[in-house]
Amino acid sequence: MSQDERADRLAAALRDSESWSRRAAAGRQLAAWAEREEVCPVLERLLLDAHDTGVTQETAQALLERRDLVGLRAVLAALSRAEEWWTADQLDGEVFGYQSWMIADDRTDEFVDQLVRLAADQDKGVRDEALRLSRPGEQP
Repeated sequence: MSQDERADRLAAALRDSESWSRRAAAGRQLAAWAEREEVCPVLERLLLDAHDTGVTQETAQALLERRDLVGLRAVLAALSRAEEWWTADQLDGEVFGYQSWMIADDRTDEFVDQLVRLAADQDKGVRDEALRLSRPGEQP
């Protein structure tokens, strides 16, 4: 079975599971394929999980552990669409942890570069979140 087929089966089997731990596992595993268009809506759904912030946390952490623009963009996109305060708070906390890790690991320039690139993203929500992070204390 190809990697694409595995991703599709995993997404279908786990994204709607009633078990928060299975949904969280799906988020962790699907984060590896975040650059695939068909995986993005599933990841967003898991990031904005309506039933458990554990799913949000696990999925966001897996995306941010990629340490790339794709992972950060997915989390910022979900953060911009979060309707529940607890989901937004969880996502914001994960981004803050990522930012702190990048700075502590002497990767500040890389983090700033990611924000600059995302501040020009086609998605207004991603742009606004990137601008908010690049200008602490100000609103975009």
